[in-house]
Amino acid sequence: MANRQNQHQASAGEKTSSRRGLTRDAAVAAICGFVVVFMVGAAYAAVPFYNWFCRATGFNGTTQVATSAPSAAPLARKITVRFDSNIAGGLPWKFEPEENEVEIRIGEVTTIFYKVTNQSARTTTGQAAYNVAPLTVGSYFEKINCFCFTEQTMAPGETREMPVVFYVDPSIVKDSDNDTLNTVTLSYTFYPVRDPATKPLAASEVEKSKGNDKGNEKGNL
Repeated sequence: MANRQNQHQASAGEKTSSRRGLTRDAAVAAICGFVVVFMVGAAYAAVPFYNWFCRATGFNGTTQVATSAPSAAPLARKITVRFDSNIAGGLPWKFEPEENEVEIRIGEVTTIFYKVTNQSARTTTGQAAYNVAPLTVGSYFEKINCFCFTEQTMAPGETREMPVVFYVDPSIVKDSDNDTLNTVTLSYTFYPVRDPATKPLAASEVEKSKGNDKGNEKGNL
């Protein structure tokens, strides 16, 4: 009789231990799942923050966006700006600068052009990433206008000249790290855009669309 009781108690203890083990495993799995979800969410949140940080500080050679030309006259000191172009896989474009380099005065507003050709038989969209080298120049390289600010959609076989309007901020001469700087390389890489943003209709197109709708309504009457 005592043996049966002992066996029953042992069996009950095993079941209780098993239930505790399952509960502990479920808790560990839930915690792991929460950590994974949190890390993925943090990664997505970090992307816009990282982009904002780079634009604000010039970190990693990220160039700046200027709203106007410098108020002061260009300096006598000159600098050579070289131009680099690259295409990521999956984008059937030809992309190259119209001139490999220019020599400009610091603070001088300059316009150069890149030529882009869609070599495929379909409409494709790309977005250009950019930086300058050496990386310490990023916070002084100012762009007033650039094709890299927006997505670019190219019709089959289309060729387009894309401008870049820029200057090197005169405050760079106060940075001792750039005392011996005489050459800067501006580099672009076009990446394919799988789901391009829908562009809003221009006002004239909206009015034209409304006119067509009214005409269709009259025809139906």
